[in-house]
Amino acid sequence: MVPQSIGFIGGGRVAKIILKGWSRAGKLPHKIVVSDTNADVLEKLKKEIPQIETVVGNTKAPAACDIVFIGLHPPVVGKILLEIKSDVKPDAIVISLAPKVSIAKISESLGGLKNIVRINPNAPSIVNAGYNPITFSGTMSETGKQTVLELFQILGECPEVAEELLEAFAITTAMGPTYLWFQLYELQELAKSFGISPNTLKDAIPKMLNGTAKTMYESGLTPAEVMDLVPVKPLGEEEATIKGFYQNRLNALYKKLKN
Repeated sequence: MVPQSIGFIGGGRVAKIILKGWSRAGKLPHKIVVSDTNADVLEKLKKEIPQIETVVGNTKAPAACDIVFIGLHPPVVGKILLEIKSDVKPDAIVISLAPKVSIAKISESLGGLKNIVRINPNAPSIVNAGYNPITFSGTMSETGKQTVLELFQILGECPEVAEELLEAFAITTAMGPTYLWFQLYELQELAKSFGISPNTLKDAIPKMLNGTAKTMYESGLTPAEVMDLVPVKPLGEEEATIKGFYQNRLNALYKKLKN
């Protein structure tokens, strides 16, 4: 099934990631309508992806599409669902990109809508290398399910997971790059100052990261044995502090998302 129209309610970061991923792969759907309350956000998105239609502060057009993406923060999702209830077609597919708001809540707010999806997109989807856990309502049609999977497989991997795990994946995979990027950019800048060329680093750092992950999961070594493979640990004295940040910040965030 090829959707005739796709609507985005919310034109922020996640909408941009998805749309640019489709565009990069040369598989941008034919009709896309994006709404947002911020005209500047839409203007910038339109410049980057001229094929889309944009509407400021009006949810009716995107809500009436065949597939409706809800790309908003959890606190405002409930209000928007009630606002668009009369505009969503009975056979439409509604895809929530937000944590916290359950399929049951979405269905109830939309008058018992059957085709509902929740997904946690992560930023590498913008270069078609995403890892985007997805869950479907039990009443989802097989045709609709296949349509959604085809759209997200353009962006990378989209394993089907239990709904109760989505918040855990939000913290682990959706937010995961943010725990690493600032460190990797700092490492890159230091390496440049040491004389390594940007072109060499463009090859070296991704290969180092790939090898690092493969060693974790394919070496057969324990975590302690893996971390003992390199004798010099320049950040060793800070490890306990960094682990503390993970424990304190991420446990608190997980509890907030689940409550």
